[in-house]
Amino acid sequence: MLQTLKNAWKLEDLRKRILFTVFIVFIFRLGNFIAVPNIDTTALKELANSQTLVGFYDLISGGAFGNFSIFAMGVTPYINASIIMQLMNVIIPKLEQLSKEGQEGRAKIQNYTKYLAVAIGIVQAYGTYVLIYNAGAVEKDSLLNTILIIMTLLAASMFLIWLGDRITENGIGNGVSVLIFINIVSRIPTMAAQVITLYRGGSVDIVMLALFVLAMLALFIGTVAFSLGERKIPVQYAGRVSGTKQIKGQSSHIPVSVSSACVIAIIFAMSVMQFPATLAEFFPKSTVLKWLTSNGWSIFKVNSWGYIIAYVVLVIFFAVFYTQITMKPEEMAENMAKSGGYVAGIRPGVATAKYLEKILTRVALVGGIFAAAIAVFPIVLEGFTAFKGLAFGGTVIFIMAGVALDTMRQLESQLVMRHYKGFLK
Repeated sequence: MLQTLKNAWKLEDLRKRILFTVFIVFIFRLGNFIAVPNIDTTALKELANSQTLVGFYDLISGGAFGNFSIFAMGVTPYINASIIMQLMNVIIPKLEQLSKEGQEGRAKIQNYTKYLAVAIGIVQAYGTYVLIYNAGAVEKDSLLNTILIIMTLLAASMFLIWLGDRITENGIGNGVSVLIFINIVSRIPTMAAQVITLYRGGSVDIVMLALFVLAMLALFIGTVAFSLGERKIPVQYAGRVSGTKQIKGQSSHIPVSVSSACVIAIIFAMSVMQFPATLAEFFPKSTVLKWLTSNGWSIFKVNSWGYIIAYVVLVIFFAVFYTQITMKPEEMAENMAKSGGYVAGIRPGVATAKYLEKILTRVALVGGIFAAAIAVFPIVLEGFTAFKGLAFGGTVIFIMAGVALDTMRQLESQLVMRHYKGFLK
């Protein structure tokens, strides 16, 4: 990895891309310290550290919500819009057709995603205002101040999407993913300081501290190894005649990533399980929401065994569900038959589609089980050990591993084009 970065730095065009990315990241992090006016941030600290979706958004925004900077919403409107558009591609035939029209079709879908992100951003900015208002963080209650806060959050979020596009076009890696990655990494010193405080305060001893560090290292290494895992489906291509040329048959494979649906599955499951607790922040006087989030028999009580079991089941379910609707085994079998490919021992057509569906289900099941284990680890850590209040979540592990690996793959591909050996050598 270090050798890849060293080789990339030797090339002028890649060096410019790296420096451009660093410059955009600097601007991005600078904005995280520009506070929205007329907000009492001390009232938001407890809310930002809560085990709800608000706490998760604060984590991926690099603490911007807790400080209520102009980037408090981060790129979450765009993330939500992207997830919705992915699901709409399956439901709406016109969008599905656009996704098959190459670069031009994908560019149109990308524009639709940005328009949807603006609409979601307006709703989310207003919801954020209601949330901080209920928390007593708004110092000046007036219509002008309300509009100022909402427009500031919306404009800053759209600006982040624009910055992400600039990184994608002129820098290294996927822009929006890089911004989320930087925010998560920026929270590591805070988490380390919290652990040191627990140790100095006597809440944990040296043995527990060592076990925690080893567990975190094992978790990250295991996630990286798992993210690289894939199931290869062997495909044979029959020989054919093209004009006066005879093309010999060849063997290939379809790679199926084991962790492709892990992040989405955890986000969906987290949204379902933490929705009542998040609603309770908006409606603090609701007795029904209080019962759902505090009663020992409710599966929505955070850190309870019922919550953990339901969370695991939902993660596995959404991993299988999302894999099936995005991979489309019937379409894969059809495209394979059109190109003259087949799986040895399996009839083309319906039989191949059923075979692919079985393989995808098994792969998604394995990925879902691993994702569930990663997702519940912070909950178990929070509820049953002395390590409490850490800025840590299961989703962020997959995000960090995925973004880092994707960025290194892009660098490696650029170096291979210029006859440099990648980090695997």
